[in-house]
Amino acid sequence: MGRLTTHVLDTAHGCPAASVSVALYRIDAQRELIKKDQTNSDGRLDSPMLDTDAFQPGVYELVFQAGDYFRSNHSDLPEPAFVDEVVLRFGIADADAHYHVPLLVSPWSYSTYRGS
Repeated sequence: MGRLTTHVLDTAHGCPAASVSVALYRIDAQRELIKKDQTNSDGRLDSPMLDTDAFQPGVYELVFQAGDYFRSNHSDLPEPAFVDEVVLRFGIADADAHYHVPLLVSPWSYSTYRGS
Protein backbone atom coordinates (compact mmCIF):
# COMPACT_ATOMS: atom_id res chain seq x y z
CA MET A 1 0.00 0.00 0.00
CA GLY A 2 1.11 3.53 -0.71
CA ARG A 3 1.46 6.42 1.68
CA LEU A 4 1.82 10.19 1.79
CA THR A 5 4.45 11.81 4.01
CA THR A 6 5.83 15.32 4.35
CA HIS A 7 8.33 17.37 6.29
CA VAL A 8 9.10 21.08 6.63
CA LEU A 9 12.54 22.70 6.58
CA ASP A 10 13.16 26.33 7.59
CA THR A 11 15.66 27.39 4.91
CA ALA A 12 16.12 30.86 6.41
CA HIS A 13 17.59 29.42 9.59
CA GLY A 14 18.88 26.08 8.33
CA CYS A 15 16.80 23.89 10.62
CA PRO A 16 13.72 21.69 10.73
CA ALA A 17 10.50 23.64 11.22
CA ALA A 18 8.89 22.34 14.42
CA SER A 19 5.24 22.86 15.36
CA VAL A 20 3.98 23.71 11.86
CA SER A 21 0.29 22.91 11.47
CA VAL A 22 -0.42 20.86 8.33
CA ALA A 23 -3.81 19.95 6.87
CA LEU A 24 -4.56 17.49 4.08
CA TYR A 25 -7.56 17.92 1.78
CA ARG A 26 -8.89 15.71 -1.00
CA ILE A 27 -10.09 17.73 -3.97
CA ASP A 28 -13.08 16.12 -5.64
CA ALA A 29 -16.47 17.68 -6.26
CA GLN A 30 -15.74 19.48 -2.98
CA ARG A 31 -12.65 20.18 -0.87
CA GLU A 32 -12.74 17.58 1.92
CA LEU A 33 -10.54 17.77 5.02
CA ILE A 34 -8.84 14.40 5.55
CA LYS A 35 -6.41 15.06 8.40
CA LYS A 36 -4.70 17.75 10.46
CA ASP A 37 -1.36 17.28 12.17
CA GLN A 38 1.68 19.20 13.42
CA THR A 39 5.37 18.73 12.71
CA ASN A 40 7.63 17.40 15.45
CA SER A 41 11.06 18.74 16.48
CA ASP A 42 12.58 17.17 13.34
CA GLY A 43 10.09 19.00 11.09
CA ARG A 44 8.33 15.71 10.30
CA LEU A 45 4.99 14.21 11.17
CA ASP A 46 4.89 11.24 13.52
CA SER A 47 2.73 9.27 11.07
CA PRO A 48 1.85 9.46 7.36
CA MET A 49 -0.76 12.00 6.34
CA LEU A 50 -2.43 9.28 4.30
CA ASP A 51 -1.97 5.51 4.11
CA THR A 52 -3.77 2.13 4.09
CA ASP A 53 -7.15 2.00 2.34
CA ALA A 54 -7.54 5.80 2.53
CA PHE A 55 -4.58 6.22 0.16
CA GLN A 56 -6.25 6.52 -3.25
CA PRO A 57 -5.42 8.18 -6.55
CA GLY A 58 -6.74 11.70 -6.85
CA VAL A 59 -6.00 15.37 -6.37
CA TYR A 60 -4.95 16.56 -2.92
CA GLU A 61 -3.82 19.70 -1.13
CA LEU A 62 -1.39 20.03 1.73
CA VAL A 63 -1.85 23.32 3.57
CA PHE A 64 1.04 24.46 5.77
CA GLN A 65 0.65 27.29 8.31
CA ALA A 66 4.10 28.71 7.60
CA GLY A 67 3.17 32.26 8.59
CA ASP A 68 2.15 31.14 12.08
CA TYR A 69 5.46 29.27 12.40
CA PHE A 70 7.53 32.33 11.44
CA ARG A 71 5.43 34.69 13.58
CA SER A 72 5.94 32.52 16.65
CA ASN A 73 9.69 32.12 16.07
CA HIS A 74 10.74 35.42 14.46
CA SER A 75 8.88 38.48 15.73
CA ASP A 76 10.61 40.94 13.37
CA LEU A 77 8.51 39.97 10.33
CA PRO A 78 6.20 42.47 8.63
CA GLU A 79 2.42 42.11 8.72
CA PRO A 80 0.89 40.87 6.61
CA ALA A 81 3.48 38.14 6.07
CA PHE A 82 4.77 37.66 2.55
CA VAL A 83 4.58 33.85 2.92
CA ASP A 84 1.68 32.82 5.12
CA GLU A 85 -0.50 29.81 4.34
CA VAL A 86 1.30 27.61 1.80
CA VAL A 87 -1.04 25.51 -0.34
CA LEU A 88 0.46 22.68 -2.39
CA ARG A 89 -1.95 20.99 -4.82
CA PHE A 90 -0.70 17.74 -6.32
CA GLY A 91 -1.91 14.49 -7.82
CA ILE A 92 -1.51 10.92 -6.65
CA ALA A 93 -1.63 8.52 -9.59
CA ASP A 94 -0.18 5.30 -8.14
CA ALA A 95 -1.99 3.84 -5.12
CA ASP A 96 1.02 1.62 -4.33
CA ALA A 97 3.72 4.32 -4.30
CA HIS A 98 5.25 6.44 -1.54
CA TYR A 99 4.59 10.12 -2.17
CA HIS A 100 6.84 12.34 -0.08
CA VAL A 101 6.03 16.05 -0.45
CA PRO A 102 8.46 18.21 1.54
CA LEU A 103 8.20 21.96 2.02
CA LEU A 104 11.32 24.14 2.08
CA VAL A 105 10.24 27.53 3.37
CA SER A 106 11.51 30.93 4.45
CA PRO A 107 9.58 34.12 5.22
CA TRP A 108 10.17 35.16 1.57
CA SER A 109 9.90 31.98 -0.51
CA TYR A 110 9.06 28.30 -0.63
CA SER A 111 9.60 25.27 -2.84
CA THR A 112 8.64 21.63 -2.98
CA TYR A 113 9.40 18.50 -4.93
CA ARG A 114 8.40 14.85 -4.96
CA GLY A 115 10.90 13.24 -2.66
CA SER A 116 11.59 9.62 -1.89
